Amino acid sequence: MNKTLSNFILAAVIGFIFINCANRGTPDGGPKDDTPPTIVKSEPENFSTNFTGNEIRVYFDEYITIKDLQKQLIISPPLKTQPEVKPLGGANKYISIKIFDTLQPNTTYAFNFGNSITDNNEGNPYPFYRYVFSTGDYIDSLTVKGNIVDALKKQPETFVNVALYEVDSTFTDSIIYKKVPKYITNTLDSLTTFSIENIKAGKYLLVALKDGNGDNKFQQKTDQIGFYKEYIEVPTDSVYTLKLFSEALDFDATRPRLISGEKIAFGYEGSYEGMNIKILSETPQDFEYRITKDEKKDTLYYWYKPRLEVDSLIFKVSNTNFEKDFTVRISEQKRDSLRITVSPKGVIGYDEDFKISGNTPFTSFDVSKVTLIDKDSINVAFTSKYDSIANTYALNFNKTEANGYKMRILPEAIFDFFGDTNDTLNYTLSTKKSSDFTNLRVNLVNPPFPLIVQIIDAKQEVKYEQYTTEENVLDFLNVAPGKYSLRAILDTNGNKKYDSGSYLEKIQPERVVHFEIDDELRAGWDLIQTVIFK
Repeated sequence: MNKTLSNFILAAVIGFIFINCANRGTPDGGPKDDTPPTIVKSEPENFSTNFTGNEIRVYFDEYITIKDLQKQLIISPPLKTQPEVKPLGGANKYISIKIFDTLQPNTTYAFNFGNSITDNNEGNPYPFYRYVFSTGDYIDSLTVKGNIVDALKKQPETFVNVALYEVDSTFTDSIIYKKVPKYITNTLDSLTTFSIENIKAGKYLLVALKDGNGDNKFQQKTDQIGFYKEYIEVPTDSVYTLKLFSEALDFDATRPRLISGEKIAFGYEGSYEGMNIKILSETPQDFEYRITKDEKKDTLYYWYKPRLEVDSLIFKVSNTNFEKDFTVRISEQKRDSLRITVSPKGVIGYDEDFKISGNTPFTSFDVSKVTLIDKDSINVAFTSKYDSIANTYALNFNKTEANGYKMRILPEAIFDFFGDTNDTLNYTLSTKKSSDFTNLRVNLVNPPFPLIVQIIDAKQEVKYEQYTTEENVLDFLNVAPGKYSLRAILDTNGNKKYDSGSYLEKIQPERVVHFEIDDELRAGWDLIQTVIFK
């Protein structure tokens, strides 16, 4: 064997040995680390008394990061200035908390970190870490527990604050609008229960708040609220249930403005029912006006004629507990031209009206210029009803299954406020077969009355509804197939609609009960569902 070949064999053998050694020593990663970080020490120690410092450090046995701190960290009692917490956006083996507020004397503070502290490598959370200290001689140790439900929906919102306001000589009902609570906790992202801990004995107002801007104060426009009907006394063994609801907005009017020729937009908050718009400026003898509502916005439109040669108009807007004068600047602008829209298009339900709407106020509708025939060219009788605020004519006619309908509206059948009229309009509609639908019979056992019974879909949207004052059997006919549930609303005041609560008036929302439907509703099948009220 020559020297070159000998060297080649020797190198191959050594390489084989190294490869085998490398293969035997190559790690396969091992089991995944699912152990949360461990606290080594705290400075000062957790549950310290007579706290006087302004910085806290909590040391861990491995590198940690802090995630979603803005939602997860709840400080009770709340601080006016948020403390500086590190590390944010990085990793460290300790947490630093710098406090900028002057702390209250003889007060127990709790920093609830939720699941925000995780190890840096695997993201294992240190669950629900709480750092507690007292500026006095002892740690308050009392607790208030309960659960959150939504007044209308099946499930409440996540990250709901639950707060206690101390009922003392300075307490007023308006405190929830002006001051932060004495104690606070949060349901975080998956809990419907709450526990407010480290409380001192006393009398409190218990409130739940879905806080839109995180200021720990109630804003009617953006926040949901729930409150216990009476003040609670701590210590207590009771478990409290709070119904979370959105208050109906108090009426308020925004400054009106001219948006096109002889068309003024009056924006509002709350309900427009009872809203009155009165012109205070002098007007000519032939002055006319109409009021319509925007389909989507909280806006009423005030239309007027003739065109006025003035720089401004003065209006008084009034409603229950509201009255205010507004000045509207007037300029020469182009008027809106009549546009007609219809609903539905294509398929129409057996009990559905055909609606004709306009962007300018209708003043007349000549039904003699409207023809409606079915697929056999037989004339179909119809009736019409005008809704002035929606500016809509609703045409109602008897419909049969699997039928087709053609409607023709001749020119000058419809006139608007400014004298514009329609050209020839043609529409085609059709109905489905009855076998495309399902029927649902609901048997009510021990129901309270009056009652609103609704069929709702997975998005909690109401698809069908009936109102009953004495019937124990309700038939929902021609229901579109799908997965639904039932919602029953006890209409306490008999106004045929759901009413939410009012914190200041101490009114709880109307009672709502949810029921599951046993099976999915399928085309061509009928279902009988029994619901029992306890």
